[in-house]
Amino acid sequence: VNVTVGISGTGGGFKKFCHAEIDISDASRHIKSTEIEECKKNSVNYIELPVAYDGLAVLVNPGNDFVKSITVAELKSIFESGSKIKSWKELNPAYPDLPMKIFSPGQDSGTFDYFVEAILGKDARVRADASFSEDDNVLVTGISGEKGGIGFFGIAYYEENKEKLKLVPVVNPTSGLPVLPSEVTVKDGSYAPLSRPVFIYVNQKAKARPEVDAFVKFYLENVGKLARDTGYFPLETERY
Repeated sequence: VNVTVGISGTGGGFKKFCHAEIDISDASRHIKSTEIEECKKNSVNYIELPVAYDGLAVLVNPGNDFVKSITVAELKSIFESGSKIKSWKELNPAYPDLPMKIFSPGQDSGTFDYFVEAILGKDARVRADASFSEDDNVLVTGISGEKGGIGFFGIAYYEENKEKLKLVPVVNPTSGLPVLPSEVTVKDGSYAPLSRPVFIYVNQKAKARPEVDAFVKFYLENVGKLARDTGYFPLETERY
């Protein structure tokens, strides 16, 4: 069996999946209501399978020695559409007057969708002058190359690039305590609101083919052991 793997954001994957162009779609968020309707329209029935936990990391340039933690309100004021914040001093008068450069995953990305919903609010938009890319490598290069850089992406990708970036604790809105993303804080939900499960979606009709069925069974039997190798955190064994 030849397995063809295409690369896109979660939204791009669902476009293909809901037109029955692919058998399995990886997703870093739940399927949206508009995508559910598109699947129905094309008679695509599916199974949703959570496969691991992920946390969204907030990153700044490693030369940034003044940001010790960040609140949800501060993240909103930085990233929201129409934000007038251009320098770190405008965010907090105690910070230096350093120009702020903002980096974000592309708008076809499930990571982007999750951040927007968790931080900015449903159907909100990220400011238009941010630098967007579907390629996390571009975001790493941007943040590490700009003294005033700030951005976000999955914790898995931070783990691969930790020497180039500084991880910022996010203040839990309930406890008021700054929390770094880790396996413990992502799984127990204390890294809030930027912890989430990630999924695979399996086309029900495709699952009837023995090779697809075998692949999904293999996936669920092994993902708990392999998740950490890719920087994600496994679900509880009974969930698999």
